[in-house]
Amino acid sequence: MISHLEKKIALRYLRTRKKDGFLNLISIFSFIGIALGVAVLIIVMSVMNGFRAELIDKIVGFNAHAVIETYGEPIHKDKIKKLELENISTKFIYANSGEGVLINKDYTKGLLLRGYSRIDFKKLDITIDNRFRGNKNLNRKHISIGKELSFNSNIKIGDKILIMSPSGEETIIGNLPKQEAYIVDSIFDSGIADFDENVAFININDLEKLFDLEKNSRVLEIYLKEPIKIEKTKFKLQNIFTDEYIYTWSDLNKSLFSALKVERNVMFIILSLIIIVAAFNIISGLTILVNNKTREISILKSIGVKNKSISKIFFMVGFFIGSLATIFGIILGVLFTHYIENIREFLSQIFNIRLFPEEIYFLSKIPSEIDVQSILLISLCSIIITSLVSIYPALKASNLDPVKGLKYE
Repeated sequence: MISHLEKKIALRYLRTRKKDGFLNLISIFSFIGIALGVAVLIIVMSVMNGFRAELIDKIVGFNAHAVIETYGEPIHKDKIKKLELENISTKFIYANSGEGVLINKDYTKGLLLRGYSRIDFKKLDITIDNRFRGNKNLNRKHISIGKELSFNSNIKIGDKILIMSPSGEETIIGNLPKQEAYIVDSIFDSGIADFDENVAFININDLEKLFDLEKNSRVLEIYLKEPIKIEKTKFKLQNIFTDEYIYTWSDLNKSLFSALKVERNVMFIILSLIIIVAAFNIISGLTILVNNKTREISILKSIGVKNKSISKIFFMVGFFIGSLATIFGIILGVLFTHYIENIREFLSQIFNIRLFPEEIYFLSKIPSEIDVQSILLISLCSIIITSLVSIYPALKASNLDPVKGLKYE
C-alpha cells in the first residue's frame, strides 16, 4: 500500500521549482515524447485496421464468402435446407466459372468468366451497388464487364466482343477453339482494379456451353451474415458439408492478409521504440531529481522513513509522468484518428497536394477504425515501459547513505 505521506512527497517532487529549471525541461520532454509515441501508435494502428476492414469489405463484397465444391456429384438439397446453415447465411447462389480470351479489334486479354443465372446475378452485391451501370438481367449472349476493362480496352455498353474458349470444336480443318460473340450489357465497379480488369460475368448456361461444362460441376456460393468471423463459420460448414471441398474468401487471400498482419506487428514494434526512447528521459530526470534531493532524502531517512518508502516515492514520480502522458496520448490519438479525413482534406487544400491518391490506394478517403483492444494494449505497454525505467532511480534513492548525504550538503 502507498501511504498518504508517500503520495504527498511524490506530488511535491512533481511540482519542480524555478531552480530546477533543467529538471522541469527533461520532465516536459519525457511527457511529450511518451504522449506522442502513444498517439502515433494509436493513429497508425487505427489506419491499418481501417485499411484491413475496407479491403475485407471490398473483397467479400465481390467474392462469395464461402464456396462449396463437389467432386463430380451434385450437392444434396437436404444439406442446404439445414437450420444450422440458414442461421449463419443470408443467401445461396449456384455458379460456374472458366478462363477464356477476350478479343476486341486489336485488343486481346485473358479473362476469368463467372456464370450466374439471371435471378442470381441480381442478388450479387456489385449489382446492388449504385456504381453499377446497365442492365441487371444477365441475358443469354450478353456479358457484364468491369470498369477498368472497359476503360483499358475502350469497350462501351452495347459493343459486341468475342470470347474464345480453350475447349475445342471440330471443323473441316481440324480442332479449333470455340468462339462466341457477346453484347456488353452492363459495367460493374467492385472498387478493386484487379477484379474489374480480369473478371467478367455471363449467363451460366452460356458459360457451360462455351467451356463444355456439366451442371454437376456447378459450385454453391454461400454469403454469410458475419463474413469477418470466417474461421469459426468454416468449421460449422465443414460439419454440414462433410463430403465436399470448402474454401473461403480468407483462404483465397491468405498471403495478402498474412502480409498485412506482419506489417502491422512490425509497425507496432518500430513505433514502440518512440515510447522507449522517451521513457529513458524519465531515468535521466529522476536521476537528476535524486541528486538534487540528496539532503531531503537523508533527512527523511534520519527521521525514520524506510528505504521501501523512499523507493515508492521516486517510483511514483516516474509512474505519474508515464501514466499522465499515456492518457494524454490516448486522447490525442483518438481525436486525430476521428478527424483524420478532415485533417487530410485541410492539408490538401492548404498545400495543394494529394495526400491519398485514389488511383493508387483504390480508396476515396483514409480509412480508420478505432480498436479498443489495440488502445488497451498500447496503453499497457506504455505504462509498463515507464514503470520499468522508474525502478533504477527509485532504488538509487533508497540506497543513499543518509550520513554521507547530510555531510556533503
